Amino acid sequence: MNHQMNGFEEDLSLKVFIVLSRALQSIKKRVEEDIKCLGLNPTEFSVLELIYSKGDQPIQKIGEKVLIASSSITYVVDKLEKKKLIERKPCMKDRRITYAAITNEGTELMNEVFPKHRIAMKEICGKLDSKEKEVLIEQLKKLGYHAQNI
Repeated sequence: MNHQMNGFEEDLSLKVFIVLSRALQSIKKRVEEDIKCLGLNPTEFSVLELIYSKGDQPIQKIGEKVLIASSSITYVVDKLEKKKLIERKPCMKDRRITYAAITNEGTELMNEVFPKHRIAMKEICGKLDSKEKEVLIEQLKKLGYHAQNI
């Protein structure tokens, strides 16, 4: 009996992983379609959204906040800078640190597109009510923290 219960737990855990992976794949596909219309890729949008929402960011710290490899940050910042959406600003206190700051053009773009993006995200999560979203957030955090610390 105990052996069967163990197998059942393992099967359930595997199913959690598969369902979570498929759901994330579907959500990412929808979000990418939404963002592509803006002429940005998802990584560029994530960086721009971070700076738009949280203000100037040290370039070295952006990767951990938007979950992209630190080796890609410079490339993404360069692309956004070429599009005149962000600019680099040296830190006055520590010359080794450079900040990414949003430009007026970047702010105008985000003022226009971010409300539409929020609506798209709401539609993607439309099958869940507020309580279900809160529970899901808590459960995913619990799962993520545990996976990080085992």
